[in-house]
Amino acid sequence: GFSNQLIPYFRYLAPRIEGDAALAEDYFKALQVLVRPGVAETQAILARELSANSNEAARLFRQSTDLAREIEQVRIGTKALSKMQQTPDVAGRLADLGTRLANLEDQQLRTQAKLSEFPEYRVIAPRALTLSEFREGLNADEAYARLAVVGNDIFMFTASKTGAKAFRVDMPTEDLEFMVDVIRASISTNEAGQIVTYPFDVETSHKLYSALIAPVAAEMADVRHLIFEPDGAMLRLPLDLLVADEASVQSYLARTADPEADAYDFRGVNWFGRGRTISTAVSAAAFVDAREAPTSAAAREYLGVGRNVPVGDGSGIRALAISGNDTCGWTASEWNRPIADDELFAASQIVGADESQVLVGEQFTDDGLKTKDDISDFRIVHFATHGLVTPPRPACPARPALLTSFGGEGSDGLLTFQEIFDLDLDADLIILSACDTAGGASIEATRAAGVGSGGGTALDGLVRSFIGAGGRAVLASHWPAPDDFDATERLMSEMFRQGRTRELGWALRASQAQLMDEAATSHPYYWAGFAIIGDAARPLLSPKLAADHSADAADQPIAAVAAE
Repeated sequence: GFSNQLIPYFRYLAPRIEGDAALAEDYFKALQVLVRPGVAETQAILARELSANSNEAARLFRQSTDLAREIEQVRIGTKALSKMQQTPDVAGRLADLGTRLANLEDQQLRTQAKLSEFPEYRVIAPRALTLSEFREGLNADEAYARLAVVGNDIFMFTASKTGAKAFRVDMPTEDLEFMVDVIRASISTNEAGQIVTYPFDVETSHKLYSALIAPVAAEMADVRHLIFEPDGAMLRLPLDLLVADEASVQSYLARTADPEADAYDFRGVNWFGRGRTISTAVSAAAFVDAREAPTSAAAREYLGVGRNVPVGDGSGIRALAISGNDTCGWTASEWNRPIADDELFAASQIVGADESQVLVGEQFTDDGLKTKDDISDFRIVHFATHGLVTPPRPACPARPALLTSFGGEGSDGLLTFQEIFDLDLDADLIILSACDTAGGASIEATRAAGVGSGGGTALDGLVRSFIGAGGRAVLASHWPAPDDFDATERLMSEMFRQGRTRELGWALRASQAQLMDEAATSHPYYWAGFAIIGDAARPLLSPKLAADHSADAADQPIAAVAAE
């Protein structure tokens, strides 16, 4: 309801902020007021999780909560006394309350200053920024873009180091939802239990580019790194695969008019993501936190986990354990389609055996991960498993989680987002090479996962949990990771090879470029599924390991990719 009340404000400001620094500041502040309802719900769940813990962050959080209550009680008492006849006694009591309030507020400031050092607190109580503060961390070739759904209106705001612009997108939210649905259906759709891919809809993709990006194309021309904060249906679609010119569309349509032409060959298409890196941000403050976060102090480089053990038809009852009944539990079939572990071993070999550990099959359990006392020793934690983000049935509550093997007594074969939040991580990167860990989900799933409006995604909840647990960035999939043509294994392997000497974003982009430029894997299904949530400008591998591989820099095609 409050969002709807802001519609006239955004309509008024949007065309007026260009060249007006004060109005741009106001607009940026107003954008940060727009918190999706499900985000607040996720923060409440994680706040309860934090409060129940026994570490220093939990102690300070409980202390801050108690102080907030005392402060409110003193304020209420002060207001009540101020309405009374002002006798010397009342004046004295007011003075005492004023002193007490000042002391409590001072304690609260000091407590929250200490709390802000803990990532698990920052993800449940994110701060607001001024535009000037946000710009301080931007480089000259970087820009920020925020898509905001306000009622049935859509607004786009962009800001660089020196300028800002906003406009009202010329389409209602229903049209945006429809266009994203059409594009998603051409990438990956489930038909009778099988993932089916159709020729990518370049026409709709370009129409979406024309609506969202074309009005700021001049501002984007020299941007090498775009920080994009999505909303609504765009939570379900990476910007990378928008087609940036009409010529690409016409060329593809003309070529595929021949009945014998390969409709799945998209080489030569001018993708918006080619030649730039894109970071996805859950908020402006979250991006700043990711950029300012210290590099991991972990002693080892890589932990890969995945390929759960199938449970078989006879063990399905254990798969229902999470709900305690057979109505809203997952069936055994979810555990009986494990994701291959090839990408884990390939990445491990590139990083080096001494720097790596891979846990698959019976070693990959929920209770094993929760009790792994050296999990904070790894800079990169890579999950190759399914993400269960939609509820088993529409009437059931969603419990977003990563699927694991079953462990000992009490194991439910799931690592829930609350359990993820309690992990003791010190990771620069979390990789979720899973089904739809950043992709489409039902409305029920979106609320539990952290997003309550506009399209539905598990991105915010799972990411918020991993960041709160001590991760700096998350690489998550928008749709089921493809197995054919070894596309996902090749994507990950090349990303790690590029990451020896390159930043995360450019390492991923160089790897994607190789798939883009091969006919068999040029469809966005194979290369566009992964989003970097955090700061794509951070290094992929540690400085020590990167230095060991610096001699390989001449083999990296990234310079050519960046120059395109």
